[in-house]
Amino acid sequence: MGKAIMLIFYLILTGTSNFVSAKTSQLDPKKIETASVSTYVTDLKSGKTLFKKNADLIMPIASLTKLMTAMVVLDSKLSLKERITFEPSDKERIYNGYSRIRMDSQLSRGETIRIALMSSENLASAALARSYPGGYDAFVKAMNQKARSLGMKNTRFVDSSGLSPDNVSTAADIAQMVKAAYKYPQIRKYSTTSVHTAYFKKPRYKLAYTNTNALVRGKKWKVGLSKTGYLDVAGRCLAMIANVDGKKLVMVMLDAYGKLTPIGDAGRIKKWIQTGKSGKVSDSARHYQRQKLSELTK
Repeated sequence: MGKAIMLIFYLILTGTSNFVSAKTSQLDPKKIETASVSTYVTDLKSGKTLFKKNADLIMPIASLTKLMTAMVVLDSKLSLKERITFEPSDKERIYNGYSRIRMDSQLSRGETIRIALMSSENLASAALARSYPGGYDAFVKAMNQKARSLGMKNTRFVDSSGLSPDNVSTAADIAQMVKAAYKYPQIRKYSTTSVHTAYFKKPRYKLAYTNTNALVRGKKWKVGLSKTGYLDVAGRCLAMIANVDGKKLVMVMLDAYGKLTPIGDAGRIKKWIQTGKSGKVSDSARHYQRQKLSELTK
């Protein structure tokens, strides 16, 4: 990686800038480029949409799903101190995917939400849904009811983890979900936990977790809420609320082709807010977008 590119990513991760912020009213949407297939940026306080690209395109959302999972659990008012037991049926719900959590061990509901949000632990999401009153199916039904209540008209959930490509939404709908999730203090806290050790019981053991968002781990950006997502069919996804020059911005990036691309898009959005220009994206990113748009709009 060249020195210039390394410098760009350093500036993105650290939030270092000498720029003077551009006025929101003077921002030109024609002077911002993002590498993600779909992007939506709005001012949390005013509700003003600052930038949108393919924001109403319905597509898989991967683990961004877990924001809805957390809201439904918290809405149930179930005790966050109650211990949840991880069962074989939870493993089946995540298509027998890998997890470091041991079967039949226990963790408090609050800690289970935390590792689902900060580290995207799929088994935690499955256990949260299964331990909901009425069971897993009732939980998924509640997820869809919550989505409708938030005006998320183009959203459908079929599982609590986001592993199914049938969990679909739009960047505009996800922005609504992020705004709603931000009202929950636990979601703000859990999703922006940088590193954490979870202590399990029966048997007793501990596991270390890290946040999947490098901007949270770096601690230079002021991130108020965060959730990443990834599936082959969904690409790299990122939804977050970040403070940029005193403005709380809702940023949603869906389907980016590279692991660092959503982080790069966040940096481009920040630069656009501060200078009025975002800079360019790579030719490979443009090619990826054209290819995916062709597939999604068939």
